Amino acid sequence: MTTSATAATAAANAAITAANAAITAATATGRAVGDGGDGGPQQEPVTSVDALRPALRQLREAWQAHPPGYAQRRDDLRRLRAALKRRLTEMAEAVAADFGHRSHDESLLADGMTVLTAIDHLLGHLRGWMKPRRVGAGWRLWPARAQLRPMPLGVVGVISPWNYPVNLALIPLATAIAAGNHVFLKPSEHTPRTTRFLHSLLAEVFPASRVAVAEGGADLAGAFAALPFDHLVFTGSTAVGRKVMAAAAANLTPLTLELGGKSPAIVCADYPLDRAAARLATGKWFNAGQTCIAPDYVLLVGPERRDALVRELRTQVAERYGGLGDGARDYSRIINDGQFARLQGYLDEARARGCEVLPLADLHDPAQRLFAPVLVLDPPDDLALMREEIFGPVLPLRCVDSLDAAIAFINARDRPLALYPFSHDRGQVEAILRATVAGGVTVNDTLLHFAAENLPFGGVGASGMGAYHGRAGFDAMTKAVPVLWQARRSATDLLHPPYPRIRRMIDLLLR
Repeated sequence: MTTSATAATAAANAAITAANAAITAATATGRAVGDGGDGGPQQEPVTSVDALRPALRQLREAWQAHPPGYAQRRDDLRRLRAALKRRLTEMAEAVAADFGHRSHDESLLADGMTVLTAIDHLLGHLRGWMKPRRVGAGWRLWPARAQLRPMPLGVVGVISPWNYPVNLALIPLATAIAAGNHVFLKPSEHTPRTTRFLHSLLAEVFPASRVAVAEGGADLAGAFAALPFDHLVFTGSTAVGRKVMAAAAANLTPLTLELGGKSPAIVCADYPLDRAAARLATGKWFNAGQTCIAPDYVLLVGPERRDALVRELRTQVAERYGGLGDGARDYSRIINDGQFARLQGYLDEARARGCEVLPLADLHDPAQRLFAPVLVLDPPDDLALMREEIFGPVLPLRCVDSLDAAIAFINARDRPLALYPFSHDRGQVEAILRATVAGGVTVNDTLLHFAAENLPFGGVGASGMGAYHGRAGFDAMTKAVPVLWQARRSATDLLHPPYPRIRRMIDLLLR
């Protein structure tokens, strides 16, 4: 590498470090970086660390006094659904204000529809899920009967992120309510207006002894994670997830960790590029790429098709957003200045290393945190954008010679939260599914497995621990208590010394 390239790389790395330091510093003070972009006051912590344990104690004492039964759980879910449905426009406006601009329709879909759908699913199945489930006790214990009784755990903590601040707060909250728990919610400090909306919404539906909300920054979040919850749900980065897990370990708190990582898409040689580009564009540039299951990079089988895929992706951006001038109403902004600088640092480093960086729209405006969709072609493995989760509208495109090479590339890295195979050849898709492990898979599309309520959502390894959505969430936030019912008379009454007298019975049991 030349001296000038080395210097440029060092400068790019310094920019990334500075951006991450800005995010950390802002979080530590509880202030939202680049809050809204309107010059308004920053959001300061409104919950003191000292107030956390008394709030948790109130929630637990109320739960112990009156554990919610079916009627209350159903009523709570119905009232939450009605309140959110009535205030969807207010919700979208709060989220847009936090982002500086966010597509109104994307907020309705991603933060409105998803929550309403999840609540509908919970309501439709709640009675059946709550019933004790009979299981076999085994012939050796005949005539005993066995069952599993789903019992609520108590108080569930939820730490939610900023990228989908309503969806990722209310779906685990609603699931915990369906499971018969009380809930303590800590929303992200980076979306203060949405946090105030959530606080108002939940106060309208629940008494403070059933659902409480803590508002504040990183110090508060650290103390929150260290509370002795009966279960804790955290959605966020892998790095912060490790800290949450360490904080929860002192209390042996069970965890559901929904993290991130680098979710790959594999475009096989048989798949039409126009359709692949359309579906990749939806997955990558929805919410300006600020989605934990967005395609983080694309592996294209067949280098000869690279230029054609680039053209199709450029066409998709033009059709959806134009040049990001007047058409930018449907294109969301980056949440804050620190995140914008981090993404810009990725591109600066890529250019310094000689990578081909292709902006797919004309307008790129730091003042309004409008970060245009951009491709980075064949970046080397050691670039930051190939090592870290991108969480923005930057899409690396790598060409590989074979499907085996694509699979090997994925398996050499941490297991991803999502995987997106594109092929109409069932054999190729099955080869990918047999050889890789991911948190979830959508075949020939992106994102949609998240919306299927009968599919558990969760990562594996560095991308997460545990799962929720639908029955999986209900099971995670209850204890399936095993109960054995002994009969009035049982052959096991004979299983005691002196054993020689029941030798034939023991021989039978050892068959």
